[in-house]
Order: sequence, then C-alpha cells, then structure tokens
Amino acid sequence: MPARETEAIILKTFPLGEADRLVSFLGRATGRMRGVAAGARRIKNRYGSTLQLLSHVQVWYIEKETRDLVRIQQCEPLESFNKSQSDYFLSTGMAVVSEVAEIALPEREVSEPMFRLILLTAQEIERTGEWSLPLSYFAFWTVRLGGWLPRFDRCANCGEMFGARPGYFASWEPGLLCEKCRRQGMSAIHLAARELAERFTGERVDRIALTESMKPALRELREASLGWTEHHTERKLATRELLEKI
Repeated sequence: MPARETEAIILKTFPLGEADRLVSFLGRATGRMRGVAAGARRIKNRYGSTLQLLSHVQVWYIEKETRDLVRIQQCEPLESFNKSQSDYFLSTGMAVVSEVAEIALPEREVSEPMFRLILLTAQEIERTGEWSLPLSYFAFWTVRLGGWLPRFDRCANCGEMFGARPGYFASWEPGLLCEKCRRQGMSAIHLAARELAERFTGERVDRIALTESMKPALRELREASLGWTEHHTERKLATRELLEKI
C-alpha cells in the first residue's frame, strides 16, 4: 500500500508500548489525525526532533480502512521551534494552543484557516519570545472560526448596549452579560479588550506590536475566549491552569 503525504503540525504525542509513540497531528490536507510512530521512543530513531510540540513537518503515512490509527512511515522537518519548545514559559503557551486544537477540531475534518492560525501562532511565539499576544490572538480567532463568538456590543441576556461599560463573561456562559444581568463569579471584559478584539479581526498578529499597556486587555480577551471554547466543546482545558501560575 503506497504511503500518503501531507504537510502537518504535530499537536501532541503519547508513549505507546515500550518503544513507540502515538502522535496526534493536524494535516493541512487531511485534518486532525492520529498515528503510530514505530520506534520513536528509542534513543536512536529516524524521527529525531520532528515530533516536538507544534513542529511544522511533512508526514508520510499508511492508512488501512479497518484501523483508526495510521502508521507513520516518515516525518521530515519543515520548520522547528526549538527556543519555544525548550523554554518552560514559552512551551506553556504552546501547550495551550495544542490542547485547544485537540478539543476544537473534529477528526479528519480539513481546516485550512485553523492550520494557518496555529502555524502563525507558533511562529510568533518563537519569533517574539513571548506568548501573551500570540495566544490571545489564537484564542480569539479559534472562537471566531468555530462560530462561537458572541456580540461584543450588547448583553446576551437583555440586549442592553455596553457602550464604554464593561461586559462580563464566564466559562459557563456563551456570551457577555451586562452589570444588571451578570451572575456571581463572572469576570469583566472592558472596552479596551473589546476594541482589541476588533483590531484582531483586521490585522495579523505579526503586524501588531506588544505594549505593556495592552497586557490587561490581552488577558481579559484570552480568558473570555478560552472560556467560550470550554463552554462550546464541553471540555475543560487542563493547560489553562498552568497559565494562571506563571
């Protein structure tokens, strides 16, 4: 059976047996898939560092109709992110990207926009040496591409316009609520964060310069977007807790 080929991003790997690895990857032409990389846990193996988190690679694999897992035959690097992968602070941001992609993307459903978004996010984390701006951009666009983005100008409950006043969000709510409708435990998302979301819709993240004054708005927008991702996927993000400890 001839091997198939796709450009891919490595999302996650898991130990499998004594010497193999189970690999989750997002193929540009195939969508999210899982496969077995035989012998990948051995000290000397043909995969080298290509199976690192969010590595941009070319994958050759064999697929059989009777099996859910493909067998990875070869993996060649296209772009690596060694600085981000070896730094705890940066790799934490990369891990959030990986987990969000895992829970938000259906298996074997091609998503060119998400592929480009993940790759751009990883490139920016590597280039800038920080994750707050790229990760916030990624989280916002994941919600937008998923069709989960609520109205940012009015309350999802009563319809009252926010104006310059804050809206309020929580993981268990699909939209923003006003001061009167907010429930206990909800957090504010101020006008600056909503304006930043508007900016994200029209500018690529690699053309936006990070400033110190931008960081509170980035945090609010990121937390709201991750909360909506959890709400709509009905999955809690384990890596989200790591961000709060940094």
